[in-house]
Amino acid sequence: MRKGTLYLIPTPVGNLEDITLRAIKVLKQVDLILAEDTRHSGMLLKHFNIETKMMAYHQHNEHQLTQPLVQRMNAGENMALISDAGTPGISDAAYLIVRECIHQGVEVFCLPGATAFVPALLQSGFPTNEFLFAGFLPQKKGRQSKLKSLSNEARTIILYESPNRLEKLLEEIREYFGQRMVSVSRELTKLHEETKRGTPSELLQFFGGKNVKGEIVVVIAPPDDV
Repeated sequence: MRKGTLYLIPTPVGNLEDITLRAIKVLKQVDLILAEDTRHSGMLLKHFNIETKMMAYHQHNEHQLTQPLVQRMNAGENMALISDAGTPGISDAAYLIVRECIHQGVEVFCLPGATAFVPALLQSGFPTNEFLFAGFLPQKKGRQSKLKSLSNEARTIILYESPNRLEKLLEEIREYFGQRMVSVSRELTKLHEETKRGTPSELLQFFGGKNVKGEIVVVIAPPDDV
């Protein structure tokens, strides 16, 4: 019996027109779509008339579901994994199921497509020949030690942050990185997309006290970039 395949499908980070024709085709053809949030993804699928069955797959249930899902793919089912936005596996669930598929001989294909940190990095104006993607910092335990470690990094650094913690992060960057230049991008690809660049102090003055919305990408310039 021919084994099935797992497809990692990038979805738009904001603007629905950023999905690829190939992504739509695969989502219509697979037997099951694994979605981080089925209600959120349901709106995307409805927009493109995709009627494929969905199942919730995220960091809170991946340990329980990975083995039975891979067994189903071993039996011939084709599945697609999507996140709420961007490429699955970048700061959300994917690693466990990809690793298990590879271990059991199930093919895995990742389609090219939207990822939030790429436009944020390019729009920052900071060096792109080398960079470190650090994702979300620990919220509590290990946060200070992680920031201290990153402060010694000589490459451009990319972080994800939620809007309600942006001000705190900028204060921490000022403490650990001094006045290195920082770029903050939010609402990428959406109507109110915004990128602001400056020192941590300048950005704190701009964002301080504001009701910031949208997922945040923070890019920190290398220490020798002036």
